[in-house]
Amino acid sequence: MKKIYLFAAGLMMLASCDMDINENPNYPSSTDITPSLQFPAVVNAVAATTGDQMFNYAGFFVQYWDQMPEANQYNDLAELNIDETKDLINRGYRTLYAGALQDIKDIQGKTTNTADLFACQVMRTQIFQILVDNTDQTPYTEALQASANSTPKYDEGKAVYEGVLAELDEAQAAIQSSDLMTMTDPMLKKNVNQWIGYANALRLRMYLRLIDGGVNAAEYTSKVKALVAAGNFFTGDVAWDVYTDQEGQFNPWYAGVFSLANNHCAGYALVEYYKAMNDPRLGYAYNKRSSDNTYVGQLPGSKQEPNVYSDASSRKNSAVSALNYGVTHDMAVYLFTQSELQFLIAEVELRFNNNTAAAKAAYEKAVTLDFTSRGVAGAADFLTADGSFDNADDQLELIYLQKWAALFLKDHLEAWSEVRRTDVPKLSAMSAAQVAANPAAYTPGQLIAPGRNYFGNGNIAMSIPYSSDSRKYNVNTPKARAITDKVFWDVK
Repeated sequence: MKKIYLFAAGLMMLASCDMDINENPNYPSSTDITPSLQFPAVVNAVAATTGDQMFNYAGFFVQYWDQMPEANQYNDLAELNIDETKDLINRGYRTLYAGALQDIKDIQGKTTNTADLFACQVMRTQIFQILVDNTDQTPYTEALQASANSTPKYDEGKAVYEGVLAELDEAQAAIQSSDLMTMTDPMLKKNVNQWIGYANALRLRMYLRLIDGGVNAAEYTSKVKALVAAGNFFTGDVAWDVYTDQEGQFNPWYAGVFSLANNHCAGYALVEYYKAMNDPRLGYAYNKRSSDNTYVGQLPGSKQEPNVYSDASSRKNSAVSALNYGVTHDMAVYLFTQSELQFLIAEVELRFNNNTAAAKAAYEKAVTLDFTSRGVAGAADFLTADGSFDNADDQLELIYLQKWAALFLKDHLEAWSEVRRTDVPKLSAMSAAQVAANPAAYTPGQLIAPGRNYFGNGNIAMSIPYSSDSRKYNVNTPKARAITDKVFWDVK
C-alpha cells in the first residue's frame, strides 16, 4: 500500500509542475486527475518539503546535529554561510507553490464537497504557515494566478497568517453534516473530526505565534484558552507514514542523504542537555564515539575553526558521536506530533490559565508520548527525577526545553520556529571557543553561536533568504534578507 501512495503522489506531482504535458500520452492532463488522486499529492508535497531540505537545515539551526569532521557537504549550514545564491529554499518554494498549492486550487475547482474542501484548506493553512515561518513575506493574495499574474506581490507574514486562519474558519463553518470525505486520505483516514482536530492544533500553534508577535494579543489569548478548554484536537500523530526501508521508498530526508551518510554528527547542545538530564533518549539516534565509547557532540560550526578545536585541520570522525541513520530510513514525516500538541497545551495551562496541575498533566503526557514513539523505556522514572515538573526551577522553560528535545528527528522546522518564538533554548553567553576551553562553565540546555560564523559572533539563523528563482522571475520579490532578519512573530 505504501508503494501505491508513493507512486501516485509522485505521478500527481509531475502533473502539477509547470510542464507542457497536454500532448503527451504518457502523462495525465489536469482534467483527468480526480481530487481523490490529487489530494495525496498535496500531502506528499508538504512532507517532501518539510521532511527533506527544511528538515536538514533546521536540524543544523537548532543544533541537533553538525557537520562531520572529515566531510564537507554541509559546512555552509553549520557556519551560517547562507544567502540567496545558496538556493536553500528553492526546491521547497517550487514544490509548495507549483505542487501542493496548485493542486489544492485545482481540487477546489473540481468539487463542492465541503468536507474535502475543508481538508484542502487545512493543508493550505499549514503550507502558508511554513512559508511565512521561513521567509516572513511570501506571495499570498496574488499567488497562483498563472499567466494572469506571473509576478505576484509578496504579502507581509502577519497578513498571510491572519488571512489563512480566516479562510480556515470559513471552510470549517461551511462543512455540511451530510458531506463525508471522498478523497483518498492515507493520513487521517477520511475522518472529518480528525481534520477538525488537526485544524484546531494549527490554530493553537499559530495563535501563540501571533500572541508573541504582539498581534492582537488579548484576542488570541482568549482564543487559545477557548481551544484548550474545548479540547477538540486530533488523536495520535498527524504523520505522512508511507515510507519503507527500501531504496526508492526511503524517508525523503534519508533518501537525500543516504549516499552522504557520514556527514551528520551529534550536536553539542542536545547531547549535553540529554546528558545533564540523565535522559535515556540520548542513545536513540546518536552513536557513542569510537575512541572512548562515550557520547560527544560537536560544537556548532567549529570543525574547521582552530580557535575552537586545536586539531581542526586533522580532526577525525572518531572525535564525535555519529548520527544513527538506521532509525531514519523509513521514519514518517510528522506534520504535527501529539507530543508537540501536549507541550503547547501545557504552555497555555501554565502561562494563561495559571493551572499548574493541568500543565503538569499535559507536560508529562507529552514527554511520555515521545519516549513511547521512540521505543525508549524510562519515561516514568525520568519524570520523577531530572525531568520532574514539580522540581523545576522554571516550569515554563522546562516545557520549552523538553519540546526542543522531543522534536528531534520528528519535526525540525517546528523546533526551529519554537526556538525562535520562545528563545528557549536560549543563546549561551559563551562562545564556542570558550565552551571548548571550559566546558564545565557551560550551562546545558543552551544554544551556542557557531564557532565559524559568517554573520559575526553571537548570531544564529532567524529566517531563510528568499528563493533565488523568485528573484530571477518575479520583479516583486522584496529586497534580499539575511538569515539574521527575523520573521514577524519573533520580536524577543
